[in-house]
Amino acid sequence: MAKTTPRAARTGRAPRRRGNHGRQGLTGWLFIAPVVLILGLFLVIPVLMAAWVSVSDWTGRGSPLAAGVGFVGGENYTAILSGDGLAARDFGTSIRNNLYYVLLVVPLQTALALFLAVMVNRQVLRGRGIFRTAFYFPSVTSSVAITVLWLFLFSSSGVVNKVLSFFAISGPNWFQDPRGVIHVILAAFGIPQAPDALSDPAFLGISGWEWLAGPSVAMSAFVLMAIFTTSGTFMLLFIAALQNISGEVQEAAMVDGASGWQRFWHVTLPMLRPTLFTVLTLGLIGTWQVFDQIYTGTQGGPAKTTLTPAYLSFSSAFNNQRWGEGAAIAFILFAIIVVLTLLQRLALRERDVPKRRRMAPVAPTGGPSADRAPVAAPAGKVNQR
Repeated sequence: MAKTTPRAARTGRAPRRRGNHGRQGLTGWLFIAPVVLILGLFLVIPVLMAAWVSVSDWTGRGSPLAAGVGFVGGENYTAILSGDGLAARDFGTSIRNNLYYVLLVVPLQTALALFLAVMVNRQVLRGRGIFRTAFYFPSVTSSVAITVLWLFLFSSSGVVNKVLSFFAISGPNWFQDPRGVIHVILAAFGIPQAPDALSDPAFLGISGWEWLAGPSVAMSAFVLMAIFTTSGTFMLLFIAALQNISGEVQEAAMVDGASGWQRFWHVTLPMLRPTLFTVLTLGLIGTWQVFDQIYTGTQGGPAKTTLTPAYLSFSSAFNNQRWGEGAAIAFILFAIIVVLTLLQRLALRERDVPKRRRMAPVAPTGGPSADRAPVAAPAGKVNQR
């Protein structure tokens, strides 16, 4: 007969088989070892090397880990964030351009994707599959091909200006116009130049007047292109979330007398919160990392009004051979994305609903008060016998 340990005799349970548990853990590590190796080789190690380049004086020749590469600390970051040179001004310009790009693209593409999803998800709509394919098709098209098409459509003699001419509107030369949209509007109201209070250099070497320029006409064309190409992808995410909402919830709201807008605002939209967070996060990351459209279309022009941090990082490293500054810009951009994602997560988190105090009857204990009706008391404080 097998011997039983004193502890097993007390608890009445058989001893654990440590050998099997250890073998299962080893088997699990063997299964995930290829993925860990690939991620470490192609993700972790390059990121660590880029972090070293951002704090070194590497010139791009040889290995960044060679003996001749020196440590410069935060000089590259200082030159970008607080310097008075061209690098700091270019970085400030890129942040301004990309900030307006994000503020316009993310809300508009999210709203359009949700609108398309609600329309396409309607049961009464015929040919829903055709509409879904048509709306999603731009998302699977090459961004380079879309950019080339956009350059043709928004040229001075392109289709967009031809359509505007039918309404007696003289369209601009879109990708060659560096004027800020807000500056154009202010000029129409008689404010063509910067006030004295906004003319001095301010944050990141950019004056307040330049910060208030808004997106340039050229960047506005890129904004329209981003909305056109990405709304279809996010539409599919919203469709999947809408189809997971039970019809009984909508029927209950209809029985309560809620209108269509009330059902959408108070029932459908709160239940789409996780999908909304995913869409906003993906949109935020994608808009801050915009590169291929700028590289193919304008390469930062005209007058650096379409310059973005992602393209500036590439240009500083590969075109100007300032590898440390290029890597530093990439890590600053990474920090911006992480901080904004955390703030967005904080803003969209589900608020804790205050718990109601549950009431439980208190059993009578006898005596003169035994004939009284049971008294309600908070849960957890019920008399225990």
